[in-house]
Amino acid sequence: MDRPYTILSCAMSIDGRIDDTSPERLRLSNEADFAEIDELRAGCDAILVGAGTLRADNPRLLVRSPVLRERRAEQGRTENLLKAVVTRGGDVDPGARFFSTGDAGAVVYTGGPGVATATRCLAGRSDTGPPVEVVDAGDPPTAEAILTDLADRGVTRLLVEGGGHIHTMFLGSGLVDELRLAVAPFLVGEEDAPRFVMPGSYPYTPQAPMRLVEARSLDGIAVLRYCLATEGRP
Repeated sequence: MDRPYTILSCAMSIDGRIDDTSPERLRLSNEADFAEIDELRAGCDAILVGAGTLRADNPRLLVRSPVLRERRAEQGRTENLLKAVVTRGGDVDPGARFFSTGDAGAVVYTGGPGVATATRCLAGRSDTGPPVEVVDAGDPPTAEAILTDLADRGVTRLLVEGGGHIHTMFLGSGLVDELRLAVAPFLVGEEDAPRFVMPGSYPYTPQAPMRLVEARSLDGIAVLRYCLATEGRP
């Protein structure tokens, strides 16, 4: 399978939660970590999230640093990454900042009835905005179909940024090459708080664990980087 080198990045609490249950977004990272993630983004071709992240955070998913954007432009690339969102039902907000910002456009991966729903939702977008395409990636969408399509678009490095259902889908597929975790020094302690991953079947077991390649402190946050060795990959 020809696919991008795939990096999954997540910030979480010590008890594995990526948010709490309050209306405000829980801050799990710090400025030093944000700067490293910006550098990581700038080195990739595409960034992917789930529809739940779009609804909860309304993110722009841009490269924040002007220096990094200029460096990308000097390399003959768009200043920002191609954006991708995965939605089973296809119900996306055409006014979301995800669709209205950046210079590389976006892809909506869905399947089944979701294709028609997403196409209808996006039909009223302005023609002057970044281009958006709806792609059938299976019903439900699969990591394999998404990665194949991204490879066909020339994407060689993909950054996956959540949320929990997307982490579960990609890690369960065995198609992630690298995992970067930023662990905040506290516990959320709420049973209904969103998790890093959901229960499922994963190829990373006590008999076939991930390989820890880096562990360090970043202004009080633990940064852990794992190599998820797969066939044909280093």
